[in-house]
Amino acid sequence: MNKNYSRQGATPSFRGGNSGHSAHRRPSRPATPGTSTGYQGHNPRPAPAGGFRAPVRRGPPARGGSSGYRGGRPSFGGGNRGGGNRFGGQNIHFSKFINKAEPVAEEVVYVPDNKFADFVIDQRLKQNIITKGYVTPTLIQDKTIPHILAGKDVVGIANTGTGKTGAFLVPLIQKVILNKMEKVLVVVPTRELAVQINQELRSFVPNLGIFSACCVGGASIGAQIAELRRSNNFVIGTPGRLKDLVNRRCLDLSKFNTIVLDEADRMLDMGFIADMKFIMAKMPAKRHTLFFSATMSKEIEVLIKQFLHEPVVVSVKTGDTSKNVDQDIVRVTGDKLVALEGLLKQSEFYKVLIFGKTKHGVEKLSKKLIEKGFKAESIHGNKPHSKRQRALSAFKDNSVAILVATDVAARGLDIPNVSHVINYDVPATYDDYVHRIGRTGRGGKKGKALTFVDGNSR
Repeated sequence: MNKNYSRQGATPSFRGGNSGHSAHRRPSRPATPGTSTGYQGHNPRPAPAGGFRAPVRRGPPARGGSSGYRGGRPSFGGGNRGGGNRFGGQNIHFSKFINKAEPVAEEVVYVPDNKFADFVIDQRLKQNIITKGYVTPTLIQDKTIPHILAGKDVVGIANTGTGKTGAFLVPLIQKVILNKMEKVLVVVPTRELAVQINQELRSFVPNLGIFSACCVGGASIGAQIAELRRSNNFVIGTPGRLKDLVNRRCLDLSKFNTIVLDEADRMLDMGFIADMKFIMAKMPAKRHTLFFSATMSKEIEVLIKQFLHEPVVVSVKTGDTSKNVDQDIVRVTGDKLVALEGLLKQSEFYKVLIFGKTKHGVEKLSKKLIEKGFKAESIHGNKPHSKRQRALSAFKDNSVAILVATDVAARGLDIPNVSHVINYDVPATYDDYVHRIGRTGRGGKKGKALTFVDGNSR
Protein backbone atom coordinates (compact mmCIF):
# COMPACT_ATOMS: atom_id res chain seq x y z
CA MET A 1 0.00 0.00 0.00
CA ASN A 2 1.27 3.46 -0.85
CA LYS A 3 2.00 5.79 2.04
CA ASN A 4 1.15 9.48 2.03
CA TYR A 5 2.86 11.89 4.38
CA SER A 6 1.74 15.45 4.99
CA ARG A 7 3.84 18.19 6.60
CA GLN A 8 2.51 17.14 9.99
CA GLY A 9 4.58 13.94 9.67
CA ALA A 10 1.80 11.50 10.51
CA THR A 11 3.03 7.89 10.44
CA PRO A 12 0.44 5.49 9.03
CA SER A 13 0.44 1.79 9.80
CA PHE A 14 2.16 -0.57 7.39
CA ARG A 15 -0.83 -2.48 6.10
CA GLY A 16 -0.83 -4.61 3.01
CA GLY A 17 2.61 -6.16 3.16
CA ASN A 18 4.64 -8.40 5.44
CA SER A 19 8.09 -6.98 5.98
CA GLY A 20 9.21 -10.10 7.74
CA HIS A 21 9.12 -8.52 11.23
CA SER A 22 5.42 -8.55 12.05
CA ALA A 23 6.03 -10.02 15.48
CA HIS A 24 7.78 -6.81 16.51
CA ARG A 25 5.27 -4.34 15.13
CA ARG A 26 3.52 -1.79 17.28
CA PRO A 27 0.61 0.44 16.34
CA SER A 28 1.89 3.48 14.48
CA ARG A 29 2.16 6.75 16.34
CA PRO A 30 2.16 10.28 14.98
CA ALA A 31 5.55 11.94 14.93
CA THR A 32 5.92 15.33 16.52
CA PRO A 33 7.88 17.70 14.29
CA GLY A 34 11.16 18.78 15.81
CA THR A 35 11.15 16.21 18.59
CA SER A 36 12.33 12.66 18.95
CA THR A 37 12.19 10.00 21.63
CA GLY A 38 15.22 8.28 20.15
CA TYR A 39 15.36 5.01 18.31
CA GLN A 40 12.35 3.29 19.86
CA GLY A 41 12.36 -0.47 20.13
CA HIS A 42 15.95 -0.93 18.95
CA ASN A 43 16.43 -4.67 19.09
CA PRO A 44 19.56 -5.92 17.32
CA ARG A 45 19.22 -9.36 15.82
CA PRO A 46 22.01 -11.90 16.02
CA ALA A 47 24.35 -12.15 13.05
CA PRO A 48 23.46 -14.83 10.47
CA ALA A 49 25.21 -18.15 10.51
CA GLY A 50 27.26 -17.35 7.45
CA GLY A 51 27.39 -16.10 3.91
CA PHE A 52 27.23 -19.48 2.14
CA ARG A 53 23.49 -19.89 1.95
CA ALA A 54 21.55 -21.72 -0.69
CA PRO A 55 19.56 -19.43 -2.97
CA VAL A 56 15.92 -20.25 -3.64
CA ARG A 57 13.95 -20.83 -6.78
CA ARG A 58 10.49 -19.45 -7.13
CA GLY A 59 7.82 -18.95 -9.70
CA PRO A 60 7.23 -15.69 -11.56
CA PRO A 61 5.99 -12.72 -9.55
CA ALA A 62 2.27 -12.16 -9.42
CA ARG A 63 0.86 -9.33 -11.44
CA GLY A 64 -1.12 -6.85 -9.43
CA GLY A 65 -3.32 -3.82 -9.83
CA SER A 66 -2.47 -0.18 -10.01
CA SER A 67 -1.75 0.26 -6.30
CA GLY A 68 0.06 -1.64 -3.56
CA TYR A 69 2.70 -4.20 -4.45
CA ARG A 70 3.15 -5.13 -8.09
CA GLY A 71 4.97 -7.98 -9.75
CA GLY A 72 5.41 -6.70 -13.30
CA ARG A 73 8.19 -4.46 -14.60
CA PRO A 74 6.70 -1.18 -15.78
CA SER A 75 8.86 0.82 -18.15
CA PHE A 76 10.38 4.08 -17.03
CA GLY A 77 11.35 7.20 -18.87
CA GLY A 78 14.75 8.72 -19.34
CA GLY A 79 15.70 12.04 -17.84
CA ASN A 80 18.92 13.68 -16.85
CA ARG A 81 21.11 11.86 -14.36
CA GLY A 82 20.56 13.37 -10.95
CA GLY A 83 17.13 14.70 -11.81
CA GLY A 84 15.88 18.12 -10.95
CA ASN A 85 13.73 17.76 -7.85
CA ARG A 86 14.16 17.30 -4.13
CA PHE A 87 13.66 13.55 -4.42
CA GLY A 88 16.65 13.15 -6.78
CA GLY A 89 17.09 10.54 -9.46
CA GLN A 90 15.95 10.39 -13.04
CA ASN A 91 12.32 10.00 -14.07
CA ILE A 92 11.92 6.42 -12.91
CA HIS A 93 8.21 5.79 -12.51
CA PHE A 94 7.35 5.13 -8.87
CA SER A 95 5.60 1.85 -9.78
CA LYS A 96 9.10 0.38 -10.27
CA PHE A 97 9.60 0.70 -6.51
CA ILE A 98 6.51 -1.35 -5.54
CA ASN A 99 6.73 -5.12 -5.35
CA LYS A 100 5.41 -7.58 -2.80
CA ALA A 101 7.91 -10.03 -1.36
CA GLU A 102 6.99 -13.61 -2.12
CA PRO A 103 5.76 -15.77 0.78
CA VAL A 104 8.27 -18.01 2.49
CA ALA A 105 5.90 -20.93 1.94
CA GLU A 106 6.61 -20.78 -1.79
CA GLU A 107 10.36 -21.12 -1.41
CA VAL A 108 12.07 -24.10 -3.01
CA VAL A 109 15.54 -24.67 -1.60
CA TYR A 110 18.24 -25.27 -4.16
CA VAL A 111 19.87 -28.68 -3.78
CA PRO A 112 23.51 -28.40 -4.89
CA ASP A 113 25.29 -31.04 -6.91
CA ASN A 114 28.25 -30.85 -4.52
CA LYS A 115 29.10 -30.32 -0.91
CA PHE A 116 32.27 -28.53 0.08
CA ALA A 117 33.59 -31.89 1.22
CA ASP A 118 33.22 -33.18 -2.36
CA PHE A 119 35.47 -30.56 -3.97
CA VAL A 120 39.04 -31.62 -4.74
CA ILE A 121 40.68 -29.19 -2.32
CA ASP A 122 43.22 -29.43 0.48
CA GLN A 123 41.94 -31.05 3.67
CA ARG A 124 43.09 -28.06 5.75
CA LEU A 125 41.02 -25.73 3.60
CA LYS A 126 38.03 -28.05 3.98
CA GLN A 127 38.49 -27.91 7.75
CA ASN A 128 38.58 -24.09 7.70
CA ILE A 129 35.37 -24.07 5.68
CA ILE A 130 33.73 -26.43 8.19
CA THR A 131 34.96 -24.22 11.05
CA LYS A 132 33.17 -21.29 9.43
CA GLY A 133 29.98 -23.37 9.54
CA TYR A 134 29.61 -23.94 5.80
CA VAL A 135 28.44 -27.31 4.50
CA THR A 136 26.72 -26.79 1.16
CA PRO A 137 27.63 -24.22 -1.50
CA THR A 138 25.22 -21.71 -2.98
CA LEU A 139 24.17 -22.02 -6.60
CA ILE A 140 26.89 -19.72 -7.99
CA GLN A 141 29.52 -21.52 -5.89
CA ASP A 142 28.29 -24.96 -6.88
CA LYS A 143 28.40 -24.13 -10.60
CA THR A 144 31.65 -22.14 -10.76
CA ILE A 145 34.07 -23.72 -8.27
CA PRO A 146 34.68 -26.90 -10.34
CA HIS A 147 35.48 -24.83 -13.46
CA ILE A 148 37.84 -22.51 -11.56
CA LEU A 149 39.59 -25.50 -9.99
CA ALA A 150 40.07 -26.81 -13.54
CA GLY A 151 41.82 -23.57 -14.50
CA LYS A 152 39.15 -22.29 -16.88
CA ASP A 153 38.25 -18.64 -17.38
CA VAL A 154 34.81 -18.03 -15.87
CA VAL A 155 32.10 -15.39 -16.25
CA GLY A 156 29.69 -15.42 -13.32
CA ILE A 157 26.40 -13.51 -13.63
CA ALA A 158 24.52 -13.49 -10.34
CA ASN A 159 22.36 -11.36 -8.10
CA THR A 160 23.92 -9.56 -5.17
CA GLY A 161 24.16 -11.60 -1.97
CA THR A 162 24.46 -15.00 -3.67
CA GLY A 163 27.96 -15.88 -2.45
CA LYS A 164 30.11 -14.72 -5.36
CA THR A 165 33.06 -13.99 -3.05
CA GLY A 166 33.25 -17.57 -1.85
CA ALA A 167 32.83 -18.78 -5.42
CA PHE A 168 36.26 -17.44 -6.37
CA LEU A 169 38.10 -17.43 -3.03
CA VAL A 170 37.80 -21.16 -2.28
CA PRO A 171 39.27 -22.44 -5.58
CA LEU A 172 41.91 -19.70 -5.76
CA ILE A 173 43.10 -20.49 -2.23
CA GLN A 174 43.47 -24.09 -3.40
CA LYS A 175 45.48 -22.85 -6.38
CA VAL A 176 47.86 -21.02 -4.03
CA ILE A 177 48.17 -24.06 -1.76
CA LEU A 178 49.37 -26.08 -4.76
CA ASN A 179 51.85 -23.36 -5.78
CA LYS A 180 53.02 -20.92 -3.12
CA MET A 181 54.55 -18.73 -5.86
CA GLU A 182 51.08 -18.10 -7.30
CA LYS A 183 49.88 -14.49 -7.10
CA VAL A 184 46.23 -13.45 -7.43
CA LEU A 185 44.94 -9.94 -8.12
CA VAL A 186 41.36 -9.10 -7.09
CA VAL A 187 39.99 -5.84 -8.50
CA VAL A 188 36.78 -4.32 -7.08
CA PRO A 189 35.03 -0.95 -7.45
CA THR A 190 34.96 0.30 -3.83
CA ARG A 191 37.18 0.44 -0.76
CA GLU A 192 34.54 -1.15 1.44
CA LEU A 193 34.17 -4.18 -0.82
CA ALA A 194 37.96 -4.62 -1.01
CA VAL A 195 38.25 -4.61 2.79
CA GLN A 196 35.34 -7.04 3.10
CA ILE A 197 36.84 -9.51 0.62
CA ASN A 198 40.22 -9.29 2.36
CA GLN A 199 38.59 -10.06 5.71
CA GLU A 200 36.71 -13.00 4.19
CA LEU A 201 39.92 -14.31 2.64
CA ARG A 202 41.74 -14.22 5.94
CA SER A 203 38.93 -16.16 7.61
CA PHE A 204 39.53 -19.00 5.11
CA VAL A 205 43.31 -19.31 5.47
CA PRO A 206 44.27 -19.84 9.15
CA ASN A 207 47.37 -22.04 9.37
CA LEU A 208 47.82 -22.13 5.60
CA GLY A 209 50.66 -19.61 5.34
CA ILE A 210 48.73 -17.50 2.80
CA PHE A 211 48.94 -13.73 3.05
CA SER A 212 47.25 -10.75 1.41
CA ALA A 213 47.50 -7.00 0.97
CA CYS A 214 44.59 -4.61 0.60
CA CYS A 215 45.30 -1.54 -1.55
CA VAL A 216 42.60 1.12 -1.73
CA GLY A 217 42.38 4.87 -2.12
CA GLY A 218 41.76 7.05 0.90
CA ALA A 219 44.20 5.03 3.02
CA SER A 220 47.94 5.53 3.54
CA ILE A 221 49.76 4.56 0.37
CA GLY A 222 53.01 4.36 2.34
CA ALA A 223 51.59 1.61 4.55
CA GLN A 224 50.35 -0.23 1.48
CA ILE A 225 53.76 0.02 -0.21
CA ALA A 226 55.34 -1.44 2.91
CA GLU A 227 52.76 -4.25 2.87
CA LEU A 228 53.54 -5.03 -0.76
CA ARG A 229 57.23 -5.50 0.05
CA ARG A 230 56.25 -8.59 2.00
CA SER A 231 55.33 -11.89 0.38
CA ASN A 232 51.63 -11.76 -0.53
CA ASN A 233 49.71 -14.33 -2.54
CA PHE A 234 46.65 -12.11 -2.87
CA VAL A 235 46.48 -8.39 -3.61
CA ILE A 236 42.97 -6.93 -3.36
CA GLY A 237 42.32 -3.36 -4.41
CA THR A 238 40.48 -0.65 -6.30
CA PRO A 239 41.51 0.23 -9.88
CA GLY A 240 42.81 3.74 -9.23
CA ARG A 241 45.06 2.79 -6.32
CA LEU A 242 46.37 -0.30 -8.09
CA LYS A 243 47.27 1.78 -11.14
CA ASP A 244 49.03 4.31 -8.91
CA LEU A 245 51.07 1.55 -7.27
CA VAL A 246 52.02 0.13 -10.68
CA ASN A 247 53.15 3.55 -11.89
CA ARG A 248 55.25 3.94 -8.73
CA ARG A 249 56.84 0.56 -9.53
CA CYS A 250 55.66 -0.84 -6.23
CA LEU A 251 53.41 -3.46 -7.82
CA ASP A 252 54.67 -5.70 -10.63
CA LEU A 253 51.65 -7.18 -12.36
CA SER A 254 53.76 -9.35 -14.64
CA LYS A 255 54.13 -11.70 -11.67
CA PHE A 256 50.35 -12.18 -11.35
CA ASN A 257 48.91 -15.06 -13.36
CA THR A 258 45.37 -14.84 -11.99
CA ILE A 259 42.95 -11.92 -11.86
CA VAL A 260 39.42 -11.52 -10.53
CA LEU A 261 37.27 -8.64 -11.76
CA ASP A 262 34.44 -8.46 -9.22
CA GLU A 263 31.40 -6.20 -9.66
CA ALA A 264 32.72 -5.45 -13.15
CA ASP A 265 29.53 -3.69 -14.20
CA ARG A 266 29.88 -1.25 -11.33
CA MET A 267 33.50 -0.53 -12.27
CA LEU A 268 32.26 0.22 -15.77
CA ASP A 269 29.56 2.55 -14.39
CA MET A 270 32.12 4.37 -12.24
CA GLY A 271 34.37 5.12 -15.21
CA PHE A 272 37.16 2.66 -14.39
CA ILE A 273 37.28 1.10 -17.86
CA ALA A 274 40.63 2.76 -18.75
CA ASP A 275 42.18 1.65 -15.44
CA MET A 276 40.87 -1.90 -15.93
CA LYS A 277 42.45 -2.05 -19.42
CA PHE A 278 45.71 -0.62 -18.02
CA ILE A 279 45.84 -3.33 -15.35
CA MET A 280 45.05 -6.15 -17.78
CA ALA A 281 47.72 -4.93 -20.22
CA LYS A 282 50.39 -5.16 -17.50
CA MET A 283 49.60 -8.81 -16.78
CA PRO A 284 50.88 -11.84 -18.71
CA ALA A 285 48.96 -12.57 -21.90
CA LYS A 286 48.44 -16.13 -20.71
CA ARG A 287 46.51 -15.74 -17.48
CA HIS A 288 43.54 -17.09 -15.54
CA THR A 289 40.70 -14.54 -15.57
CA LEU A 290 37.50 -14.58 -13.52
CA PHE A 291 34.81 -12.04 -14.25
CA PHE A 292 31.78 -11.45 -12.00
CA SER A 293 28.92 -9.09 -12.70
CA ALA A 294 25.28 -8.61 -11.78
CA THR A 295 24.34 -7.64 -15.33
CA MET A 296 25.25 -8.63 -18.88
CA SER A 297 25.11 -5.47 -20.99
CA LYS A 298 26.64 -5.00 -24.45
CA GLU A 299 29.52 -3.12 -22.83
CA ILE A 300 30.14 -6.05 -20.48
CA GLU A 301 30.11 -8.47 -23.41
CA VAL A 302 32.80 -6.38 -25.13
CA LEU A 303 34.99 -6.52 -22.02
CA ILE A 304 34.56 -10.27 -21.75
CA LYS A 305 35.74 -10.72 -25.35
CA GLN A 306 38.76 -8.50 -24.66
CA PHE A 307 39.80 -9.93 -21.31
CA LEU A 308 38.86 -13.65 -21.27
CA HIS A 309 39.78 -16.71 -23.33
CA GLU A 310 36.99 -19.18 -24.12
CA PRO A 311 35.25 -18.55 -20.78
CA VAL A 312 32.65 -20.75 -19.16
CA VAL A 313 29.59 -18.57 -18.59
CA VAL A 314 27.56 -19.34 -15.47
CA SER A 315 24.38 -17.30 -15.05
CA VAL A 316 22.28 -17.81 -11.92
CA LYS A 317 20.53 -14.46 -12.02
CA THR A 318 16.89 -14.95 -10.96
CA GLY A 319 15.55 -11.43 -11.51
CA ASP A 320 16.37 -7.77 -11.09
CA THR A 321 15.42 -7.63 -7.42
CA SER A 322 15.37 -10.15 -4.58
CA LYS A 323 12.05 -11.91 -4.03
CA ASN A 324 12.73 -11.57 -0.28
CA VAL A 325 12.34 -7.79 -0.31
CA ASP A 326 9.01 -6.06 0.18
CA GLN A 327 9.21 -2.91 -1.93
CA ASP A 328 6.95 0.10 -1.45
CA ILE A 329 6.89 3.87 -1.76
CA VAL A 330 6.37 6.68 0.74
CA ARG A 331 4.47 9.60 -0.74
CA VAL A 332 5.76 12.83 0.79
CA THR A 333 3.92 16.13 0.32
CA GLY A 334 5.66 18.02 3.11
CA ASP A 335 8.92 17.82 5.06
CA LYS A 336 10.93 14.72 4.08
CA LEU A 337 12.87 14.75 7.35
CA VAL A 338 9.66 14.72 9.41
CA ALA A 339 8.38 11.77 7.37
CA LEU A 340 11.68 9.92 7.88
CA GLU A 341 11.67 10.63 11.60
CA GLY A 342 8.17 9.18 11.88
CA LEU A 343 9.32 5.95 10.30
CA LEU A 344 12.49 5.57 12.34
CA LYS A 345 10.55 5.85 15.62
CA GLN A 346 8.77 2.59 14.85
CA SER A 347 10.23 -0.48 16.53
CA GLU A 348 10.44 -2.61 13.38
CA PHE A 349 12.98 -0.15 11.95
CA TYR A 350 15.76 -1.63 14.07
CA LYS A 351 18.63 -1.61 11.53
CA VAL A 352 18.16 0.88 8.71
CA LEU A 353 20.31 1.77 5.71
CA ILE A 354 19.34 5.16 4.24
CA PHE A 355 20.55 6.21 0.80
CA GLY A 356 21.06 9.80 -0.29
CA LYS A 357 22.18 11.26 -3.59
CA THR A 358 25.12 13.48 -2.62
CA LYS A 359 28.02 13.35 -0.19
CA HIS A 360 27.02 16.67 1.37
CA GLY A 361 23.38 15.64 1.66
CA VAL A 362 24.26 12.33 3.32
CA GLU A 363 26.50 13.99 5.92
CA LYS A 364 23.90 16.68 6.61
CA LEU A 365 21.09 14.12 7.05
CA SER A 366 23.22 12.00 9.37
CA LYS A 367 23.96 14.99 11.61
CA LYS A 368 20.30 15.98 11.71
CA LEU A 369 19.29 12.48 12.80
CA ILE A 370 21.93 12.50 15.54
CA GLU A 371 20.63 15.89 16.73
CA LYS A 372 17.18 14.33 17.01
CA GLY A 373 18.47 11.56 19.26
CA PHE A 374 19.00 8.72 16.78
CA LYS A 375 22.14 6.61 16.77
CA ALA A 376 23.38 7.22 13.24
CA GLU A 377 26.57 7.16 11.18
CA SER A 378 27.44 8.05 7.59
CA ILE A 379 29.69 6.82 4.80
CA HIS A 380 30.48 8.72 1.60
CA GLY A 381 33.39 9.58 -0.66
CA ASN A 382 34.49 12.67 1.26
CA LYS A 383 34.96 10.71 4.48
CA PRO A 384 38.46 9.34 5.20
CA HIS A 385 38.83 5.61 4.70
CA SER A 386 39.47 4.92 8.39
CA LYS A 387 36.32 6.78 9.44
CA ARG A 388 34.26 5.00 6.79
CA GLN A 389 35.45 1.66 8.12
CA ARG A 390 34.63 2.64 11.71
CA ALA A 391 31.15 3.76 10.66
CA LEU A 392 30.54 0.55 8.75
CA SER A 393 31.80 -1.58 11.63
CA ALA A 394 29.56 0.27 14.09
CA PHE A 395 26.55 -0.43 11.89
CA LYS A 396 27.47 -4.08 11.39
CA ASP A 397 27.89 -4.76 15.11
CA ASN A 398 24.72 -2.80 16.02
CA SER A 399 26.53 -0.01 17.87
CA VAL A 400 24.47 2.33 15.70
CA ALA A 401 21.05 1.54 14.27
CA ILE A 402 21.12 3.83 11.22
CA LEU A 403 23.67 4.21 8.44
CA VAL A 404 23.24 7.02 5.91
CA ALA A 405 25.17 6.42 2.71
CA THR A 406 25.74 7.35 -0.88
CA ASP A 407 25.72 4.55 -3.46
CA VAL A 408 29.26 3.60 -2.38
CA ALA A 409 27.63 1.18 0.09
CA ALA A 410 25.25 -0.39 -2.40
CA ARG A 411 27.56 -2.83 -4.13
CA GLY A 412 28.75 -6.12 -2.76
CA LEU A 413 28.74 -5.32 0.94
CA ASP A 414 27.38 -8.04 3.23
CA ILE A 415 25.77 -6.30 6.21
CA PRO A 416 23.86 -8.74 8.43
CA ASN A 417 20.18 -8.28 9.31
CA VAL A 418 19.37 -4.94 7.70
CA SER A 419 15.65 -4.58 8.42
CA HIS A 420 14.98 -1.69 6.03
CA VAL A 421 16.54 0.14 3.13
CA ILE A 422 15.17 3.65 2.68
CA ASN A 423 15.79 5.57 -0.53
CA TYR A 424 15.59 9.08 0.90
CA ASP A 425 16.62 10.28 -2.55
CA VAL A 426 15.47 8.39 -5.64
CA PRO A 427 18.46 6.61 -7.22
CA ALA A 428 19.90 7.92 -10.46
CA THR A 429 19.22 4.68 -12.35
CA TYR A 430 17.17 1.55 -11.86
CA ASP A 431 20.36 -0.52 -11.62
CA ASP A 432 21.40 1.66 -8.67
CA TYR A 433 18.01 0.96 -7.09
CA VAL A 434 18.47 -2.79 -7.49
CA HIS A 435 21.84 -2.73 -5.77
CA ARG A 436 20.65 -0.42 -2.99
CA ILE A 437 17.77 -2.65 -1.94
CA GLY A 438 20.00 -5.71 -2.23
CA ARG A 439 21.42 -4.79 1.19
CA THR A 440 18.27 -6.16 2.85
CA GLY A 441 16.48 -9.49 2.46
CA ARG A 442 19.77 -11.37 2.36
CA GLY A 443 20.52 -14.94 3.39
CA GLY A 444 16.93 -16.10 2.95
CA LYS A 445 15.54 -13.47 5.31
CA LYS A 446 12.80 -10.96 4.58
CA GLY A 447 13.55 -7.28 4.18
CA LYS A 448 11.75 -4.04 3.39
CA ALA A 449 12.67 -1.30 0.92
CA LEU A 450 10.94 2.08 0.95
CA THR A 451 11.45 4.86 -1.57
CA PHE A 452 10.46 8.47 -0.93
CA VAL A 453 8.57 9.95 -3.88
CA ASP A 454 6.76 13.19 -4.54
CA GLY A 455 3.28 12.95 -3.08
CA ASN A 456 1.86 14.62 -6.18
CA SER A 457 3.40 12.14 -8.65
CA ARG A 458 1.06 9.93 -10.64
